[in-house]
Order: sequence, then structure tokens, then C-alpha cells
Amino acid sequence: MDPDAVEGRRDLGLLVLRLGLGFMFAVVHGGPKLLGGPERWSAVGSAMGSFGIHAAPAAWGFLAAVSECVGGLCLMTGLLVRPAAGFMAATMAVAAAMHLAKGDGIQVASHAIEDGIVFVSLILIGAGRYTVARVFSRPAERPHYTLPS
Repeated sequence: MDPDAVEGRRDLGLLVLRLGLGFMFAVVHGGPKLLGGPERWSAVGSAMGSFGIHAAPAAWGFLAAVSECVGGLCLMTGLLVRPAAGFMAATMAVAAAMHLAKGDGIQVASHAIEDGIVFVSLILIGAGRYTVARVFSRPAERPHYTLPS
């Protein structure tokens, strides 16, 4: 098999992953939390109690909402994917710990754990070729890519 075709499929797969997961986090998870205001932020931020941190739950909740919403946008655009995935992985670690501390069990915590695994993978592998930054780079700096057949 042609190595360039394999590489193109890898990058296309990363694009699909980033767009799908990024959209879900920006629009379904983070967006509503961010727009929920201080009451919602406090409810979300109270999850830090799983780590014995009970101060400033609204601030922690706001940070979680920004992590999910802005992080999702970063995933979709391919910009700052590694740092965004780092913040999102940390947010998922807190969510999983909160579910486990509440006694919800691994089946309830599994969604956050699974997302955290994906985010750690994105930290390791990066965004791939298909990003907004590459679209706006100068043609001389941008290698020619073709979609895999």
C-alpha cells in the first residue's frame, strides 16, 4: 500500500475525529455550561470536591466550561489541539473522579474516562495535516496533499 495514501487516511481520520468530538464538546457539553451562568458553573465546579477542593466552585466550573467549549472549537479548527486536549483531559479526569466519588460506578464514569483517553491520544498524535492553519499558510510552505482513494 502506498505510504502517502496511508498517511492521508490517518489525517482524514484525525479530521473526522476532531470535527465530531470538537462539535459535541463545543455545542453540546461546553456551550450550555458556559451559557448557564454562575449557578451552573458552581454546580459543575463542585466536582472539585472529589479532590478535597471546595473553594471557588463557580471559578472551577467556569474553567471546565471554557475547557470544553473553547477546547471543542480548537479541535474543530485544528488550532492548539495539544494544549486544548490537555485541558480537556484534565476536565474529564475531574468528571470521572466525581462520578466515582459519588458512587455512580464505572459505567457512569466510563464516558468521561473514554473521552479522556481520546484527548490523551490527541496530545500524543496531534491534529494531523488538515487544519485551518494549513489552509491559510502560504502555498510554498504547504505541501500538496490529495485525499486517499
